Amino acid sequence: MPLLVRPAELPMEHHTMSYEPKRADFAIPVRINLYSDTQTRPSRGMKQAMLDAETGDEQGGSDPTVWALCDQAAALLGKQAAMFLPSGTMCNQVAIATHCRPGDEILAHEDAHIQSSEAGGPGAITGVMIRGLAGDRGIFSADTLREAIRPVSRYSPPQTLVEVEQTANKGGGACWPVAGLRSVADVAHEHGMRVHMDGARLLNAAVALGVAASDLAADCDTVWLDFTKGLGAPLGAVLAGSSDFIGQAWRWKQRLGGSLRQGGMNAGACIYALQHNIDRLAADHINAAALARGMAQIPGITVETPETNLVFFDTSGTGLTAPAFADRLRPLGVTVSVSGTFRGRACTHLDVGPAQLEEAVAIMRQVVERDPDQR
Repeated sequence: MPLLVRPAELPMEHHTMSYEPKRADFAIPVRINLYSDTQTRPSRGMKQAMLDAETGDEQGGSDPTVWALCDQAAALLGKQAAMFLPSGTMCNQVAIATHCRPGDEILAHEDAHIQSSEAGGPGAITGVMIRGLAGDRGIFSADTLREAIRPVSRYSPPQTLVEVEQTANKGGGACWPVAGLRSVADVAHEHGMRVHMDGARLLNAAVALGVAASDLAADCDTVWLDFTKGLGAPLGAVLAGSSDFIGQAWRWKQRLGGSLRQGGMNAGACIYALQHNIDRLAADHINAAALARGMAQIPGITVETPETNLVFFDTSGTGLTAPAFADRLRPLGVTVSVSGTFRGRACTHLDVGPAQLEEAVAIMRQVVERDPDQR
């Protein structure tokens, strides 16, 4: 179900087209929210942690709770330093702007979030290009990367950065293994390039693979961690790297409006998430596997086997497009997201349990098996 609508009064070819968020329909409450793990609500314990957090001026460096979060996150990721930012997208843009210069080229998977879902930020903010690399389930190989690296020439853009996404969202929530990350990073570093990890669901990967987050980030020059997805916080991400890099990145944080005032309230939620919501990610993965099994029993729906908490499915066999499927679920209190004509996604998280998932599968079956004339 699309979140954005195109204003009808503007022609399709209008170059200054603006998009406005569609106001949610509150008349029909969402009972089972499988749209994204960004839909989680802070728990009572997390809200209390926010209320209890000591605050100061984050922009001026005097917020002790933000500093505590950055120290904890840097240690978790095995990096020297970290900075607190409002969102993961801003982490990506700050990192790209710090690593690259206008005219540079980034090598990333062809379905990478920075390529498809950040409103053209790399080109608009930093003036860089992204070269998309092929790879199964959002993961490319060291050989693919090596083949994409050009000889240094005044006719070609400088290739300065390799970007990987953990987990690979459009790859079905697939996990980059440590060995794969190391082989890609070795090629990048061999050619004088740096490596940046989009760590939107890094801890999902760490839990699924049974390895430390620092092991997954060890060969990356920079990495960020999102708190607003499976970790359940209402705001915040942390970008980590060397002390020198973070010092340089602060200028871009300031330029992009990422510096905060009493950021400690939000940082308090993130610290609570680190203390309480990492190990429980395994439950989301178990629930995703159960959801996938249930959906696979619905005639006409094909389901990709999930590695973590993202369940991608194909509706082509039902006679419904993915948007039509989502639109028919919504009045029944269930939401899923759409990523293609027939490809949709359901996401498990801390606000949905096994009983809700069983109900969701029953509702999906009802929608699919409904008389076509009543759809």
